[in-house]
Amino acid sequence: MGRNRSAWAATTALVVATLGVAVAPAEATTTTTAARTTQTTACPTGWGSGAETRSAATTKSVTDIRTGRHACFDRMVVDVPGAGTSGLGYTVRYVSRLYQDGSGRQIAVGGGAVIEVRVAAPAYDPATGKPTYPAKAGQRLTGVDLTGYRTFRDARFAGSFEGDTQIGLGVRARLPFRVWVATDRIVVDVAHNWTGAR
Repeated sequence: MGRNRSAWAATTALVVATLGVAVAPAEATTTTTAARTTQTTACPTGWGSGAETRSAATTKSVTDIRTGRHACFDRMVVDVPGAGTSGLGYTVRYVSRLYQDGSGRQIAVGGGAVIEVRVAAPAYDPATGKPTYPAKAGQRLTGVDLTGYRTFRDARFAGSFEGDTQIGLGVRARLPFRVWVATDRIVVDVAHNWTGAR
């Protein structure tokens, strides 16, 4: 009887050890596969490079244009306090050259490709004509430093004419982008690449 208990205990120990070994690699493989998937497809995909337009307009004024770096894209934000969301209109598109509204003067924008960002809001007070965003046509955006950005290369104020504000955004190459509206602001995100990889 002592032998049967010993044999049964040895068999049980062997089965438990075998099951433990069989389960561990499967869990490790799943984790490794998930980690690889996360690293290669972590960024959103499906953005394009065609023009994006939203038909709306506001008399509220542009007060700030700022940029930020993110893991998957570089971002530009145009602040229009008091505009909410329904009054925010825009046209964002790639252009071969940026020409200033009104004068037709070419604005030089650095980078491998140029995105024209046109916001349907003035950068001045419509009642007085006084500027609400402190920039001059053809100059870099006030307070924007693009050092270390993966996609953005240059950002120029083109001007504000007849209620529209025009910005030239120089990027590394023709890359996919998206445009969206949040309360009191228009956001332009330009991806670091076409594949969605970080």
